[in-house]
Amino acid sequence: MTHKARKRFGQNFLHDPGIIGKIVAAIRPLPGEHLVEIGPGHGAITLPLLEAAGSLTVIELDRDLIQPLQNHCRTAGELTVHNCDALRFDFCSLADRSALRIVGNLPYNISTPLLFRLLDQSQCIGDMHFMLQKEVVERMASPPGRGQYGRLSVMLQYRCAVYPLFTIGPGAFNPPPKVDSAFVRLVPFKRPPVDVADEAVFAAVVRQAFAQRRKTLRNTLRGLLDADEIRLAGVDPALRAETLSLEGFAALANRAARRR
Repeated sequence: MTHKARKRFGQNFLHDPGIIGKIVAAIRPLPGEHLVEIGPGHGAITLPLLEAAGSLTVIELDRDLIQPLQNHCRTAGELTVHNCDALRFDFCSLADRSALRIVGNLPYNISTPLLFRLLDQSQCIGDMHFMLQKEVVERMASPPGRGQYGRLSVMLQYRCAVYPLFTIGPGAFNPPPKVDSAFVRLVPFKRPPVDVADEAVFAAVVRQAFAQRRKTLRNTLRGLLDADEIRLAGVDPALRAETLSLEGFAALANRAARRR
């Protein structure tokens, strides 16, 4: 394919055969599984996934890539293409026979909002495998107390088990990005690891706590919880959000939900 990468779509096309092989081996696609690929691009992993599973659904925003992709995969299996924006796509509408297995080389410029959208639909997802900016994967998997720990860490770890698998250098892509990438596996929990009374309140507490991450919870949670209520949740109001565990955030959210 001679399609030139478009900056507005955040396109960096994977081309390294060794990395492609590692990715497919990590996913381990099986016949009959319902695989969905976001942003197939030139079809670097589309073709081997389709050959292994027999069918594949892809979400591609760039219409100029669709016909070349269909030509590239025409003898490999049943390819279904949705020419649309993954940020607006209803993934659960595809889950008619089994949980979805979602794969993608996510554009860096939409990776975080797309992850949050997928979290909202995690009830129909079996697992997810993504190529992302290495820094984003570090944030996703970070424990409390590290600089990378933030809202994304808490919200993802509430919904999913996070498994960073391997790093990918810029040379594996064309054009090469300016940063390293990483490949990560996310497995949604059937039941979250902590009990949360109201998930909307939980999300609001986490968002507000990290909005000014250098300030203490006493200050950042003002309007949701005062210092006494934070103490009643078993949390020191002098702590910063970056030091608080998932269990601590759940306790604060449940106290805030009770207040409402």
